[in-house]
Amino acid sequence: MPEIKKVVATVWYNKQNMYKLRRVFPDAEFVYVDFFDKERLAEEVKDADVAILMGDVDPCLLGENTLKWIHCDHAGLNGSARPEVFARGIPVTGAAGRSAPVLAEHCIYFMLQACYHTKELLKAQQECRRAEEGRNQSKGLYGRTAGIIGMGNNGKMLAARLHALGMNLLAFDKYPIHGFDYISQKYCANNGDTIQPLLEKSDFVILTLALTDETFHMINKDTLAQCKDGAFLVNIARGGIVCTEDLMDALNSGKLSGAGLDVFEEQPLSQESPLWRR
Repeated sequence: MPEIKKVVATVWYNKQNMYKLRRVFPDAEFVYVDFFDKERLAEEVKDADVAILMGDVDPCLLGENTLKWIHCDHAGLNGSARPEVFARGIPVTGAAGRSAPVLAEHCIYFMLQACYHTKELLKAQQECRRAEEGRNQSKGLYGRTAGIIGMGNNGKMLAARLHALGMNLLAFDKYPIHGFDYISQKYCANNGDTIQPLLEKSDFVILTLALTDETFHMINKDTLAQCKDGAFLVNIARGGIVCTEDLMDALNSGKLSGAGLDVFEEQPLSQESPLWRR
């Protein structure tokens, strides 16, 4: 590892966490630059070894400088995976797993909304009436089946929490899934498995995998047709894994009972998108 003499950071941490970050580079000059001050950022990295960024790799970092390492303080590096970044040959790292506990909770929030018909309950509250319709058919999460596609940091955090809620778990990953003995079925792409059996058995299909050439539009009209009737889809991964047009068809036809989407193919989502009205 080359000697690190100067670090430039744009991350917004509290005083305690910023102190911890600075202790990682005890012998280096440490310079904080406002994330939006691109002119000063470009100037400071001219003689810097490391840049620690709140966002993706900005074009101002691709000029003449001495950077040997760029770290982006978020999980996905899609926004930094650009030809001009690759051309520089500078290692770019991310913070995979940093949001896994909160994303797991966010997923469960979507799932509980589906179980207890939150939209209908809030509407009934505003109208000062009891929400009677469908109450006898409501089911919680206990005893139902969740299929997790992607067993990285997010998938593992989610699996532990859903197991604690008494759910039956299925999981799919590119690589063999070790441990997690409470997962009743483990599927592995490298062993020739597909996601079809998971889709056919799951009340909740949850996406927690990376977006790659292999996973782009993995959820499409063919895979949606394999889903259990009335299944609920949750995407806390990347928008490009789901074909939006095919998802809308599955929602409109009733094949899926609903979807909880933390991400979209189009971000930010336009006001014209039919997803707002689902």
